[in-house]
Amino acid sequence: MAAERLHLVRHGEVFNPRHVLYERIPGFGLSDAGREMTRAAARHLQDAGREVTTLVASPLQRTQESAEPFAEAYGLTPRLDERVIEPRNAFAGKRMKRAVLNPLNWRHLVRPSRPSWGEPFADIAVRMIEAMDAAWEETRDGDAVIVSHQAPIWVSHLAVAGERLGHSPTSRRCALSSVTSFVRDGTSPTGFREVAYAEPAQAGIDLGAV
Repeated sequence: MAAERLHLVRHGEVFNPRHVLYERIPGFGLSDAGREMTRAAARHLQDAGREVTTLVASPLQRTQESAEPFAEAYGLTPRLDERVIEPRNAFAGKRMKRAVLNPLNWRHLVRPSRPSWGEPFADIAVRMIEAMDAAWEETRDGDAVIVSHQAPIWVSHLAVAGERLGHSPTSRRCALSSVTSFVRDGTSPTGFREVAYAEPAQAGIDLGAV
Protein backbone atom coordinates (compact mmCIF):
# COMPACT_ATOMS: atom_id res chain seq x y z
CA MET A 1 0.00 0.00 0.00
CA ALA A 2 0.97 3.64 -0.42
CA ALA A 3 -0.03 7.02 0.93
CA GLU A 4 -3.29 8.49 -0.36
CA ARG A 5 -3.08 12.21 0.44
CA LEU A 6 -0.80 14.71 2.14
CA HIS A 7 -2.25 17.69 3.99
CA LEU A 8 -0.36 20.87 4.89
CA VAL A 9 -2.11 22.34 7.94
CA ARG A 10 -1.34 25.81 9.19
CA HIS A 11 -1.17 26.41 12.94
CA GLY A 12 -4.03 28.09 14.80
CA GLU A 13 -4.28 31.61 16.19
CA VAL A 14 -1.31 32.61 18.36
CA PHE A 15 -1.53 34.50 21.66
CA ASN A 16 0.21 37.68 20.55
CA PRO A 17 -1.17 40.70 22.44
CA ARG A 18 1.62 43.03 21.24
CA HIS A 19 0.99 42.09 17.59
CA VAL A 20 4.67 41.51 16.82
CA LEU A 21 6.13 39.37 14.06
CA TYR A 22 6.76 36.19 16.08
CA GLU A 23 8.96 34.34 13.56
CA ARG A 24 10.93 31.66 15.51
CA ILE A 25 10.90 33.52 18.84
CA PRO A 26 10.23 31.11 21.74
CA GLY A 27 7.12 31.43 23.88
CA PHE A 28 4.48 32.08 21.25
CA GLY A 29 1.83 29.45 21.84
CA LEU A 30 -1.79 29.23 20.78
CA SER A 31 -4.57 31.40 22.14
CA ASP A 32 -7.72 29.73 23.49
CA ALA A 33 -9.39 30.48 20.15
CA GLY A 34 -6.38 29.02 18.37
CA ARG A 35 -6.74 25.71 20.19
CA GLU A 36 -10.37 25.48 19.09
CA MET A 37 -9.32 26.27 15.53
CA THR A 38 -6.87 23.37 15.52
CA ARG A 39 -9.60 21.05 16.78
CA ALA A 40 -11.77 22.23 13.86
CA ALA A 41 -8.98 21.34 11.42
CA ALA A 42 -8.67 17.84 12.86
CA ARG A 43 -12.46 17.38 12.80
CA HIS A 44 -12.47 18.46 9.17
CA LEU A 45 -10.29 15.52 8.15
CA GLN A 46 -12.17 13.13 10.41
CA ASP A 47 -15.53 14.20 8.98
CA ALA A 48 -14.15 13.74 5.48
CA GLY A 49 -13.27 10.14 6.36
CA ARG A 50 -9.53 10.68 6.03
CA GLU A 51 -7.40 8.19 7.97
CA VAL A 52 -4.22 9.98 9.05
CA THR A 53 -1.33 7.64 9.80
CA THR A 54 1.65 10.04 9.67
CA LEU A 55 1.89 13.28 11.64
CA VAL A 56 4.73 15.78 11.19
CA ALA A 57 5.11 19.21 12.79
CA SER A 58 7.45 22.16 12.79
CA PRO A 59 9.40 22.24 16.06
CA LEU A 60 7.96 25.61 17.13
CA GLN A 61 5.52 25.76 20.05
CA ARG A 62 2.51 26.93 18.05
CA THR A 63 2.80 24.11 15.52
CA GLN A 64 3.37 21.43 18.12
CA GLU A 65 0.27 22.62 19.97
CA SER A 66 -1.66 22.68 16.69
CA ALA A 67 -0.67 19.06 16.07
CA GLU A 68 -2.15 17.91 19.40
CA PRO A 69 -5.76 17.42 18.17
CA PHE A 70 -4.49 15.27 15.29
CA ALA A 71 -2.34 13.24 17.67
CA GLU A 72 -5.33 12.66 19.94
CA ALA A 73 -7.77 11.91 17.13
CA TYR A 74 -5.54 9.41 15.35
CA GLY A 75 -3.38 8.05 18.16
CA LEU A 76 -0.15 9.42 16.73
CA THR A 77 3.05 10.97 18.02
CA PRO A 78 4.17 13.87 15.81
CA ARG A 79 7.60 13.73 14.25
CA LEU A 80 9.33 17.12 14.36
CA ASP A 81 10.91 18.31 11.13
CA GLU A 82 13.06 21.46 10.91
CA ARG A 83 12.38 21.61 7.16
CA VAL A 84 8.81 22.81 7.70
CA ILE A 85 9.69 25.58 10.17
CA GLU A 86 8.88 29.30 9.84
CA PRO A 87 11.51 31.14 7.76
CA ARG A 88 13.89 33.61 9.35
CA ASN A 89 12.82 37.25 9.10
CA ALA A 90 14.68 40.51 9.73
CA PHE A 91 11.58 41.99 11.36
CA ALA A 92 11.26 39.33 14.08
CA GLY A 93 9.94 40.79 17.32
CA LYS A 94 8.86 44.04 15.67
CA ARG A 95 5.43 45.50 14.92
CA MET A 96 5.36 45.69 11.15
CA LYS A 97 3.36 48.91 10.82
CA ARG A 98 6.03 50.71 12.82
CA ALA A 99 9.04 48.87 11.44
CA VAL A 100 8.38 49.70 7.78
CA LEU A 101 8.27 53.43 8.61
CA ASN A 102 11.79 53.35 10.04
CA PRO A 103 14.37 54.24 7.32
CA LEU A 104 16.88 51.92 8.99
CA ASN A 105 14.66 48.99 7.97
CA TRP A 106 14.11 49.96 4.34
CA ARG A 107 17.13 47.93 3.18
CA HIS A 108 15.14 44.81 4.08
CA LEU A 109 12.37 45.77 1.66
CA VAL A 110 14.33 46.45 -1.53
CA ARG A 111 13.83 42.99 -3.12
CA PRO A 112 10.44 41.60 -2.10
CA SER A 113 10.59 38.97 -4.85
CA ARG A 114 13.53 37.20 -3.17
CA PRO A 115 12.62 38.33 -0.37
CA SER A 116 15.27 40.68 0.99
CA TRP A 117 13.85 40.46 4.54
CA GLY A 118 14.61 36.79 5.05
CA GLU A 119 15.04 33.29 3.66
CA PRO A 120 14.72 33.12 -0.14
CA PHE A 121 11.41 31.71 -1.36
CA ALA A 122 13.34 29.25 -3.56
CA ASP A 123 15.09 27.81 -0.50
CA ILE A 124 11.77 27.46 1.34
CA ALA A 125 10.33 25.57 -1.63
CA VAL A 126 13.24 23.13 -1.73
CA ARG A 127 13.08 22.22 1.96
CA MET A 128 9.29 21.96 1.97
CA ILE A 129 9.13 19.64 -1.04
CA GLU A 130 11.86 17.50 0.56
CA ALA A 131 9.80 17.29 3.77
CA MET A 132 6.65 16.45 1.81
CA ASP A 133 8.53 13.69 -0.04
CA ALA A 134 9.79 12.27 3.26
CA ALA A 135 6.34 12.30 4.86
CA TRP A 136 4.80 10.66 1.80
CA GLU A 137 7.41 7.91 1.68
CA GLU A 138 6.97 7.01 5.35
CA THR A 139 3.18 6.78 4.92
CA ARG A 140 2.43 3.27 3.73
CA ASP A 141 -1.34 3.58 4.04
CA GLY A 142 -3.72 6.49 4.67
CA ASP A 143 -2.84 10.18 4.80
CA ALA A 144 0.02 12.32 6.06
CA VAL A 145 -0.44 15.63 7.90
CA ILE A 146 2.29 18.25 8.17
CA VAL A 147 1.59 21.13 10.56
CA SER A 148 3.53 24.16 9.35
CA HIS A 149 3.32 27.92 8.83
CA GLN A 150 1.80 30.36 6.37
CA ALA A 151 4.85 31.20 4.24
CA PRO A 152 6.12 27.60 3.81
CA ILE A 153 2.64 26.33 2.94
CA TRP A 154 1.94 29.08 0.43
CA VAL A 155 5.36 28.71 -1.20
CA SER A 156 4.69 24.96 -1.48
CA HIS A 157 1.40 25.74 -3.22
CA LEU A 158 3.19 28.03 -5.70
CA ALA A 159 5.95 25.48 -6.35
CA VAL A 160 3.50 22.64 -6.96
CA ALA A 161 1.37 24.84 -9.22
CA GLY A 162 4.45 25.83 -11.21
CA GLU A 163 3.88 29.51 -10.43
CA ARG A 164 6.39 32.26 -9.72
CA LEU A 165 7.58 32.00 -6.12
CA GLY A 166 8.00 35.74 -5.58
CA HIS A 167 4.85 37.25 -4.09
CA SER A 168 3.45 39.71 -1.57
CA PRO A 169 2.72 38.21 1.86
CA THR A 170 -0.65 39.97 1.74
CA SER A 171 -1.69 37.84 -1.25
CA ARG A 172 -1.41 34.44 0.45
CA ARG A 173 -4.39 32.08 0.55
CA CYS A 174 -3.45 30.32 3.76
CA ALA A 175 -5.80 31.07 6.65
CA LEU A 176 -5.20 30.00 10.23
CA SER A 177 -5.77 26.24 10.63
CA SER A 178 -6.38 25.91 6.89
CA VAL A 179 -5.84 22.56 5.19
CA THR A 180 -4.13 22.36 1.78
CA SER A 181 -4.22 18.84 0.32
CA PHE A 182 -2.04 17.11 -2.26
CA VAL A 183 -1.72 13.80 -4.10
CA ARG A 184 1.24 12.30 -5.91
CA ASP A 185 1.54 13.25 -9.59
CA GLY A 186 4.38 11.83 -11.60
CA THR A 187 3.88 14.43 -14.34
CA SER A 188 4.62 17.33 -12.00
CA PRO A 189 8.21 18.56 -11.49
CA THR A 190 7.61 18.55 -7.72
CA GLY A 191 5.90 15.16 -7.74
CA PHE A 192 2.70 16.58 -6.21
CA ARG A 193 -0.63 18.02 -7.35
CA GLU A 194 -2.90 20.12 -5.18
CA VAL A 195 -6.44 18.73 -4.91
CA ALA A 196 -8.19 20.70 -2.15
CA TYR A 197 -8.08 23.73 0.13
CA ALA A 198 -10.31 24.25 3.17
CA GLU A 199 -10.69 26.75 6.00
CA PRO A 200 -12.45 24.75 8.75
CA ALA A 201 -11.96 27.43 11.42
CA GLN A 202 -13.04 30.49 9.38
CA ALA A 203 -12.02 32.84 12.19
CA GLY A 204 -9.10 34.14 14.17
CA ILE A 205 -6.70 37.06 14.26
CA ASP A 206 -4.02 36.60 11.61
CA LEU A 207 -1.26 38.82 12.99
CA GLY A 208 2.42 38.06 13.47
CA ALA A 209 2.96 35.78 10.47
CA VAL A 210 6.23 35.99 8.53
